[in-house]
Amino acid sequence: EGYVAQEGNGITVILDTTLTPELIEEGYMRELVSKIQQMRKDSGFDVVDHIRVYLTAGEEITKAVKDFEDRIKSDVLADGVYFEADPDSKEWDVNGKPVKLAVKRV
Repeated sequence: EGYVAQEGNGITVILDTTLTPELIEEGYMRELVSKIQQMRKDSGFDVVDHIRVYLTAGEEITKAVKDFEDRIKSDVLADGVYFEADPDSKEWDVNGKPVKLAVKRV
């Protein structure tokens, strides 16, 4: 348990499939970036438009965003991430966790 093995051509590869807290946080970050990029597209923003991200979420997601804030901002061209509600927020499911997100063009 916690490992996957595959054999072929005389070679065996074994992978550790244990999800560490760091991997789980990175998964949240990647899923959030995907949702934010989808919101940028749906809003008709140009790829060079800078945005502000508004987010309300539970403790796990909030911690992940704070831990990866610089990377998120870089990936989505955000000038800031604000941990507050916005009237235009949309609710998303991020790996089973509810998150409300809004993006505003700067």
